[in-house]
Amino acid sequence: MFIGEYSVSMDAKGRMPIPVKFRANLKAAVITRGLDKSLFVYPKNEWEKIAAKLAALPLSDANSRAFVRLMLAGAFDLEFDKQGRVLIPDYLRRFASLAKKVVVAGLYNRLEIWNQETWEGYKEDTEKETNSIAEALGALGV
Repeated sequence: MFIGEYSVSMDAKGRMPIPVKFRANLKAAVITRGLDKSLFVYPKNEWEKIAAKLAALPLSDANSRAFVRLMLAGAFDLEFDKQGRVLIPDYLRRFASLAKKVVVAGLYNRLEIWNQETWEGYKEDTEKETNSIAEALGALGV
């Protein structure tokens, strides 16, 4: 399980450390385009479940095709170096507008990687809407 929020620095080559707390559950991992201008990182076993569900979506539906392409074509196997860093491919760094300051957020079965400024703005906007979000989740039984 992944929980917590960590600020890290990315070097000019696109390498960044994954917080030590998360590494034990990421011996094999996949990174892909996420939502809200973030990247998703899944342990390989979780990724296989997600990928199977995506592959089962109907090809006849344009939104399904678009989302499957976004997630599957953008996927990349992560490899850790001896210092616990991973190399984020350039196309994913551009997608998420990653710069030197990066946030790694644990979200139960995945990590999200964000540009720090984007993350701070997202949190600020979301915090303003907590009451309406809570009401909507209550209607879903959460």
